Amino acid sequence: MADTDLMSIPGQIDPVPVARDITPREDGRVDLIGLPRKRIAELFGEAGLDAKQAKLRAKQVFHWLYHRGVTDFEAMTDIAKTMRPWLTERFVIGRPDVVEAQHSSDGTRKWLLRTADGHDFEMVFIPDADRGTLCVSSQVGCTLNCRFCHTGTMRLVRNLTPGEIVGQVMLARDTLGEWPKGRMDMPDEETESEYTADGRLLTNIVMMGMGEPLYNFDNVKGALQLVMDGDGLALSKRRITLSTSGVVPAMERCGEEIGVNLAVSLHAVTKDVRDEIVPINKKYGIEELLQACADYPGASNARRITFEYVMLKDKNDSDEDARELVRLLKAFKLPAKVNLIPFNPWPGAPYECSTPERIRSFSNIVFEGGISAPVRTPRGRDIDAACGQLKTAAQKKSRAERDREAAAAEAKD
Repeated sequence: MADTDLMSIPGQIDPVPVARDITPREDGRVDLIGLPRKRIAELFGEAGLDAKQAKLRAKQVFHWLYHRGVTDFEAMTDIAKTMRPWLTERFVIGRPDVVEAQHSSDGTRKWLLRTADGHDFEMVFIPDADRGTLCVSSQVGCTLNCRFCHTGTMRLVRNLTPGEIVGQVMLARDTLGEWPKGRMDMPDEETESEYTADGRLLTNIVMMGMGEPLYNFDNVKGALQLVMDGDGLALSKRRITLSTSGVVPAMERCGEEIGVNLAVSLHAVTKDVRDEIVPINKKYGIEELLQACADYPGASNARRITFEYVMLKDKNDSDEDARELVRLLKAFKLPAKVNLIPFNPWPGAPYECSTPERIRSFSNIVFEGGISAPVRTPRGRDIDAACGQLKTAAQKKSRAERDREAAAAEAKD
């Protein structure tokens, strides 16, 4: 039965995270995905291995999990055959269950995923000419209630565990075929042609999916440390961006303890408008937020802070808004880039997207102020790629409908 206990929700009170690093499974086995080497060694010790053996096996298993991407202990060819059933009996190498997968005409892919205790969340892969970006979720639902965001209409159920967060990256690599090939038990015979990564389509990660990452700080930190680990997924921190709606007290800690690029969901330049569309502004106002950005460890012209700004018709898109945006960023001497995002409508949304002409005018004013302000090309509109849309659409379908669609998609591929 699904665990539907709710975390403390809405309003101006910080939610209290659920203290959970592993989601319990009905079969009693422990999912190793999301766990660092030390924790794996502890679990192996608790299961009966002596300290030296536990440490060695943890190192081997860690490599197979995060560097090779295997999902079966039998594939771990440098571990004794007699040891593999012992591992299989007690542990599992998990991935989020795929409820639904969609592929847009523009190459965008979107997955609706399910946790072991029955909660749904999303991830999106966006390919470009020179990069491929995976948009990763950190929570099931969200507590911030941003009015332009479809996830903001959902209640917050719980934080995702480190395994459920890093599992999204693992699943994307599975789908894109990006794990090295080759056998680890015969290093002298392995040729370069046998050890390939089939290209690198997934080059960047953005924590911009469902949820507020800084309200799930410890689990997000644990997952990203695995992603950045040189013996793990080995993705540079310069290729990872964490997006926050403005949880000011956690921003400095994010820079110091995680060290990834920062993006801020700004979306407005006046108190009244931001209070309306990003309610956390009532707790941490614009100037307090911008000061936290100015103090962000590692921010520089080489590592600019990205300000996300969704373009809402007649709400935040005037020339005056653009000029005020330039003034604010310069007043705080921020090394900044502004991403202008045409609003991606969803059923029942209270806003409309600004016109192309209005967006162009806004962008030009910011550019003329000396700040980069590219307009993000809308992606995946034919598959409801705005955050939260796929979950809502899937809830309206029967299981049979989803099975028919999945079978049709397989036949097409």
